[in-house]
Amino acid sequence: MKKTALLIVSFFFALLIFSITITNPLGPTVVPVTGLMADTIEEEVEINVSLWKDANEAVALLVSNQADFAVLPITVGANLYAQGLEIILLGVHEWKAFYLVSSSNVDFENVKSLKGHEVYSPHGRGQTVDILMRYLLVRNGLVPDKDVKFNYLPPQEIVSLYKSGKIEYAALPEPFSTLAVTGTEGRIVLDFQDEWNKISGSKYGLPIAGLFVKKEILEREPDIVSKVENAFSESVDWANRNLDQSLKITNEYLTIPVPILKEAMNRLVFEYIPILECREEVENFLSTMHELYPEGLPTLPTEGFYHK
Repeated sequence: MKKTALLIVSFFFALLIFSITITNPLGPTVVPVTGLMADTIEEEVEINVSLWKDANEAVALLVSNQADFAVLPITVGANLYAQGLEIILLGVHEWKAFYLVSSSNVDFENVKSLKGHEVYSPHGRGQTVDILMRYLLVRNGLVPDKDVKFNYLPPQEIVSLYKSGKIEYAALPEPFSTLAVTGTEGRIVLDFQDEWNKISGSKYGLPIAGLFVKKEILEREPDIVSKVENAFSESVDWANRNLDQSLKITNEYLTIPVPILKEAMNRLVFEYIPILECREEVENFLSTMHELYPEGLPTLPTEGFYHK
Protein backbone atom coordinates (compact mmCIF):
# COMPACT_ATOMS: atom_id res chain seq x y z
CA MET A 1 0.00 0.00 0.00
CA LYS A 2 2.83 2.34 0.94
CA LYS A 3 4.59 1.45 -2.32
CA THR A 4 1.47 2.26 -4.37
CA ALA A 5 1.08 5.63 -2.68
CA LEU A 6 4.73 6.40 -3.38
CA LEU A 7 4.27 5.56 -7.05
CA ILE A 8 1.21 7.84 -7.28
CA VAL A 9 3.11 10.71 -5.65
CA SER A 10 6.05 10.13 -8.02
CA PHE A 11 3.71 10.13 -11.02
CA PHE A 12 2.16 13.49 -10.14
CA PHE A 13 5.59 14.91 -9.27
CA ALA A 14 6.83 13.89 -12.71
CA LEU A 15 3.82 15.58 -14.31
CA LEU A 16 4.56 18.73 -12.34
CA ILE A 17 8.17 18.77 -13.55
CA PHE A 18 7.58 17.85 -17.16
CA SER A 19 4.45 19.87 -17.87
CA ILE A 20 5.63 22.87 -19.88
CA THR A 21 3.75 25.97 -21.00
CA ILE A 22 4.53 27.96 -24.14
CA THR A 23 2.84 31.34 -24.37
CA ASN A 24 2.20 32.41 -27.95
CA PRO A 25 0.85 35.59 -29.61
CA LEU A 26 -2.84 35.65 -30.51
CA GLY A 27 -2.63 36.28 -34.24
CA PRO A 28 -1.43 34.48 -37.37
CA THR A 29 1.36 32.95 -35.27
CA VAL A 30 -1.31 30.63 -33.86
CA VAL A 31 -0.98 28.66 -37.13
CA PRO A 32 2.47 27.15 -36.41
CA VAL A 33 1.49 26.00 -32.90
CA THR A 34 -1.75 24.29 -33.95
CA GLY A 35 0.09 20.95 -34.07
CA LEU A 36 0.83 21.32 -30.36
CA MET A 37 -2.66 22.63 -29.55
CA ALA A 38 -4.35 19.72 -31.33
CA ASP A 39 -1.99 17.12 -29.83
CA THR A 40 -1.02 15.87 -33.27
CA ILE A 41 2.67 15.94 -32.35
CA GLU A 42 4.22 13.12 -30.39
CA GLU A 43 5.47 15.02 -27.37
CA GLU A 44 8.08 13.60 -25.00
CA VAL A 45 7.06 16.37 -22.65
CA GLU A 46 3.53 17.52 -21.86
CA ILE A 47 3.23 20.93 -23.56
CA ASN A 48 0.44 23.42 -22.94
CA VAL A 49 -0.06 26.48 -25.15
CA SER A 50 -1.46 29.75 -23.81
CA LEU A 51 -2.13 32.83 -25.92
CA TRP A 52 -1.13 36.43 -25.15
CA LYS A 53 -2.58 39.63 -26.61
CA ASP A 54 0.25 42.02 -25.82
CA ALA A 55 3.88 41.60 -24.81
CA ASN A 56 3.25 42.79 -21.24
CA GLU A 57 0.97 39.80 -20.75
CA ALA A 58 3.69 37.45 -22.01
CA VAL A 59 6.21 39.00 -19.59
CA ALA A 60 3.79 38.62 -16.67
CA LEU A 61 3.31 34.93 -17.48
CA LEU A 62 7.07 34.34 -17.65
CA VAL A 63 7.87 36.24 -14.47
CA SER A 64 5.08 34.55 -12.49
CA ASN A 65 6.22 31.09 -13.67
CA GLN A 66 2.94 30.52 -15.51
CA ALA A 67 4.95 30.08 -18.73
CA ASP A 68 8.38 28.56 -19.34
CA PHE A 69 8.73 29.37 -23.04
CA ALA A 70 7.42 32.29 -25.10
CA VAL A 71 7.01 33.05 -28.77
CA LEU A 72 7.93 36.71 -29.17
CA PRO A 73 8.86 39.15 -31.94
CA ILE A 74 12.65 39.14 -32.09
CA THR A 75 12.88 42.89 -31.42
CA VAL A 76 10.55 42.58 -28.40
CA GLY A 77 12.63 39.70 -27.02
CA ALA A 78 15.84 41.72 -27.49
CA ASN A 79 14.36 44.71 -25.64
CA LEU A 80 13.07 42.54 -22.78
CA TYR A 81 16.49 40.90 -22.47
CA ALA A 82 18.14 44.34 -22.34
CA GLN A 83 15.70 45.30 -19.57
CA GLY A 84 16.83 42.34 -17.46
CA LEU A 85 14.38 39.56 -18.32
CA GLU A 86 16.55 36.42 -18.47
CA ILE A 87 15.33 34.77 -21.66
CA ILE A 88 17.30 33.00 -24.36
CA LEU A 89 16.50 32.82 -28.07
CA LEU A 90 16.34 29.19 -29.23
CA GLY A 91 15.32 29.74 -32.85
CA VAL A 92 13.35 31.76 -35.39
CA HIS A 93 10.18 30.50 -37.08
CA GLU A 94 8.48 33.50 -38.75
CA TRP A 95 10.34 34.86 -41.77
CA LYS A 96 7.81 36.62 -43.99
CA ALA A 97 4.78 38.80 -43.13
CA PHE A 98 5.08 42.45 -44.31
CA TYR A 99 3.72 44.03 -47.52
CA LEU A 100 2.87 47.40 -49.05
CA VAL A 101 -0.61 47.69 -50.52
CA SER A 102 -1.75 50.45 -52.88
CA SER A 103 -5.18 51.61 -53.99
CA SER A 104 -6.26 51.59 -57.62
CA ASN A 105 -6.10 55.41 -57.61
CA VAL A 106 -2.29 55.52 -57.67
CA ASP A 107 0.37 54.12 -59.98
CA PHE A 108 3.16 52.36 -58.10
CA GLU A 109 6.27 51.43 -60.05
CA ASN A 110 8.87 51.42 -57.31
CA VAL A 111 9.64 52.98 -53.92
CA LYS A 112 10.22 56.39 -55.54
CA SER A 113 6.54 56.37 -56.57
CA LEU A 114 5.72 57.11 -52.92
CA LYS A 115 7.08 60.67 -53.12
CA GLY A 116 4.35 63.15 -52.22
CA HIS A 117 2.09 60.46 -50.74
CA GLU A 118 1.16 59.22 -47.28
CA VAL A 119 1.78 55.70 -45.96
CA TYR A 120 -0.34 54.24 -43.18
CA SER A 121 1.33 51.79 -40.82
CA PRO A 122 0.12 49.87 -37.74
CA HIS A 123 0.37 51.06 -34.16
CA GLY A 124 3.20 53.62 -34.08
CA ARG A 125 6.72 54.72 -34.94
CA GLY A 126 9.36 52.05 -34.52
CA GLN A 127 7.42 48.95 -35.52
CA THR A 128 9.37 46.59 -37.78
CA VAL A 129 7.48 47.46 -40.95
CA ASP A 130 7.71 51.19 -40.17
CA ILE A 131 11.50 51.00 -39.83
CA LEU A 132 11.80 48.96 -43.02
CA MET A 133 9.64 51.44 -44.94
CA ARG A 134 11.79 54.34 -43.77
CA TYR A 135 14.95 52.38 -44.58
CA LEU A 136 13.79 51.77 -48.17
CA LEU A 137 12.85 55.43 -48.62
CA VAL A 138 16.34 56.56 -47.60
CA ARG A 139 18.01 54.00 -49.88
CA ASN A 140 15.93 55.38 -52.75
CA GLY A 141 16.87 59.00 -52.11
CA LEU A 142 13.67 60.05 -50.34
CA VAL A 143 13.40 61.78 -46.98
CA PRO A 144 10.92 60.17 -44.53
CA ASP A 145 8.38 62.60 -43.04
CA LYS A 146 9.28 65.15 -45.75
CA ASP A 147 8.93 63.42 -49.11
CA VAL A 148 6.63 60.74 -47.66
CA LYS A 149 4.26 61.32 -44.75
CA PHE A 150 3.40 58.63 -42.20
CA ASN A 151 0.22 57.99 -40.30
CA TYR A 152 -0.26 55.35 -37.59
CA LEU A 153 -3.47 53.54 -36.70
CA PRO A 154 -4.51 50.07 -35.49
CA PRO A 155 -4.35 47.63 -38.44
CA GLN A 156 -8.10 46.94 -38.35
CA GLU A 157 -8.79 50.67 -38.75
CA ILE A 158 -6.30 50.97 -41.61
CA VAL A 159 -8.04 48.10 -43.41
CA SER A 160 -11.43 49.79 -42.93
CA LEU A 161 -10.19 53.16 -44.27
CA TYR A 162 -8.42 51.45 -47.18
CA LYS A 163 -11.58 49.63 -48.20
CA SER A 164 -13.55 52.88 -48.07
CA GLY A 165 -11.08 54.48 -50.49
CA LYS A 166 -9.56 56.91 -47.96
CA ILE A 167 -6.04 55.45 -48.02
CA GLU A 168 -3.67 55.21 -50.98
CA TYR A 169 -0.82 53.26 -49.40
CA ALA A 170 -0.49 51.06 -46.32
CA ALA A 171 2.43 48.99 -45.02
CA LEU A 172 0.82 46.03 -43.26
CA PRO A 173 1.56 42.57 -41.88
CA GLU A 174 -0.41 39.59 -43.08
CA PRO A 175 -3.29 38.77 -42.88
CA PHE A 176 -4.20 42.49 -42.85
CA SER A 177 -2.71 43.13 -46.30
CA THR A 178 -4.90 40.33 -47.69
CA LEU A 179 -7.91 41.64 -45.75
CA ALA A 180 -7.30 45.14 -47.17
CA VAL A 181 -7.16 44.24 -50.87
CA THR A 182 -9.82 41.51 -50.84
CA GLY A 183 -12.97 42.81 -52.56
CA THR A 184 -11.24 45.96 -53.82
CA GLU A 185 -9.28 46.87 -56.95
CA GLY A 186 -6.23 47.56 -54.81
CA ARG A 187 -3.17 45.33 -54.84
CA ILE A 188 -0.07 44.27 -53.01
CA VAL A 189 2.79 46.14 -54.68
CA LEU A 190 5.85 45.52 -52.51
CA ASP A 191 7.27 42.56 -50.59
CA PHE A 192 9.42 43.95 -47.76
CA GLN A 193 11.15 40.60 -47.29
CA ASP A 194 12.33 40.55 -50.91
CA GLU A 195 13.68 44.07 -50.50
CA TRP A 196 15.43 43.08 -47.25
CA ASN A 197 16.94 40.00 -48.89
CA LYS A 198 18.37 42.12 -51.71
CA ILE A 199 19.99 44.48 -49.21
CA SER A 200 21.15 42.01 -46.57
CA GLY A 201 21.79 38.87 -48.61
CA SER A 202 19.52 36.95 -46.22
CA LYS A 203 18.58 33.48 -47.42
CA TYR A 204 15.56 33.09 -45.12
CA GLY A 205 13.86 36.51 -45.02
CA LEU A 206 13.19 38.73 -42.03
CA PRO A 207 13.69 37.12 -38.61
CA ILE A 208 10.32 38.34 -37.32
CA ALA A 209 9.47 36.03 -34.40
CA GLY A 210 10.96 33.08 -32.59
CA LEU A 211 10.94 30.73 -29.60
CA PHE A 212 12.43 31.91 -26.29
CA VAL A 213 13.03 29.99 -23.06
CA LYS A 214 13.64 31.24 -19.55
CA LYS A 215 17.33 30.98 -18.68
CA GLU A 216 16.64 29.13 -15.43
CA ILE A 217 14.72 26.41 -17.30
CA LEU A 218 17.55 25.95 -19.79
CA GLU A 219 20.15 25.71 -17.04
CA ARG A 220 18.08 23.29 -14.94
CA GLU A 221 16.49 21.12 -17.64
CA PRO A 222 18.49 21.29 -20.89
CA ASP A 223 17.14 17.92 -22.09
CA ILE A 224 13.55 19.06 -21.57
CA VAL A 225 14.28 22.28 -23.46
CA SER A 226 15.68 20.25 -26.37
CA LYS A 227 12.53 18.09 -26.45
CA VAL A 228 10.23 21.12 -26.38
CA GLU A 229 12.23 22.79 -29.15
CA ASN A 230 11.93 19.63 -31.28
CA ALA A 231 8.18 19.43 -30.65
CA PHE A 232 7.77 23.12 -31.55
CA SER A 233 9.71 22.60 -34.79
CA GLU A 234 7.57 19.54 -35.63
CA SER A 235 4.42 21.57 -34.96
CA VAL A 236 5.54 24.21 -37.47
CA ASP A 237 6.15 21.47 -40.05
CA TRP A 238 2.79 19.83 -39.28
CA ALA A 239 0.92 23.13 -39.82
CA ASN A 240 2.62 23.64 -43.18
CA ARG A 241 1.80 20.08 -44.29
CA ASN A 242 -1.79 20.12 -42.96
CA LEU A 243 -2.81 23.70 -43.72
CA ASP A 244 -6.59 23.20 -43.96
CA GLN A 245 -6.68 21.41 -40.61
CA SER A 246 -4.36 23.96 -39.08
CA LEU A 247 -6.47 26.92 -40.27
CA LYS A 248 -9.63 25.28 -38.98
CA ILE A 249 -8.03 25.15 -35.51
CA THR A 250 -6.69 28.71 -35.88
CA ASN A 251 -10.17 29.98 -36.77
CA GLU A 252 -11.38 28.87 -33.31
CA TYR A 253 -9.21 31.64 -31.86
CA LEU A 254 -9.16 34.32 -34.57
CA THR A 255 -12.20 36.03 -36.11
CA ILE A 256 -10.55 36.22 -39.53
CA PRO A 257 -12.35 33.99 -42.08
CA VAL A 258 -10.54 30.82 -43.13
CA PRO A 259 -10.42 31.80 -46.87
CA ILE A 260 -8.63 35.05 -45.95
CA LEU A 261 -6.21 33.17 -43.71
CA LYS A 262 -5.56 30.63 -46.46
CA GLU A 263 -4.83 33.37 -49.00
CA ALA A 264 -2.61 35.16 -46.47
CA MET A 265 -0.62 31.96 -45.93
CA ASN A 266 0.67 32.34 -49.51
CA ARG A 267 2.59 35.35 -48.19
CA LEU A 268 3.45 34.13 -44.70
CA VAL A 269 6.46 31.89 -44.16
CA PHE A 270 6.81 29.78 -41.02
CA GLU A 271 9.94 27.63 -40.87
CA TYR A 272 11.75 26.83 -37.66
CA ILE A 273 15.49 27.50 -37.89
CA PRO A 274 17.59 26.92 -34.73
CA ILE A 275 19.51 30.02 -33.73
CA LEU A 276 22.81 28.19 -34.28
CA GLU A 277 21.96 28.22 -38.00
CA CYS A 278 20.56 31.74 -38.31
CA ARG A 279 22.33 33.79 -35.64
CA GLU A 280 24.21 35.90 -38.16
CA GLU A 281 20.93 36.88 -39.84
CA VAL A 282 19.34 37.80 -36.51
CA GLU A 283 22.35 39.87 -35.47
CA ASN A 284 22.38 41.67 -38.82
CA PHE A 285 18.64 42.38 -38.55
CA LEU A 286 18.89 43.70 -34.98
CA SER A 287 21.95 45.81 -35.81
CA THR A 288 20.08 47.39 -38.71
CA MET A 289 16.99 48.08 -36.58
CA HIS A 290 19.23 49.60 -33.88
CA GLU A 291 21.08 51.78 -36.37
CA LEU A 292 17.93 53.04 -38.09
CA TYR A 293 15.78 53.62 -35.03
CA PRO A 294 17.77 53.45 -31.76
CA GLU A 295 14.75 54.68 -29.79
CA GLY A 296 12.97 51.44 -30.70
CA LEU A 297 15.95 49.17 -29.95
CA PRO A 298 18.27 51.15 -27.63
CA THR A 299 20.64 48.26 -26.83
CA LEU A 300 21.80 45.29 -28.85
CA PRO A 301 21.62 41.97 -26.96
CA THR A 302 24.82 40.48 -25.61
CA GLU A 303 26.18 36.96 -26.05
CA GLY A 304 23.84 35.47 -23.44
CA PHE A 305 20.79 36.26 -25.55
CA TYR A 306 21.60 33.47 -28.01
CA HIS A 307 21.36 29.73 -27.31
CA LYS A 308 24.64 27.90 -27.89
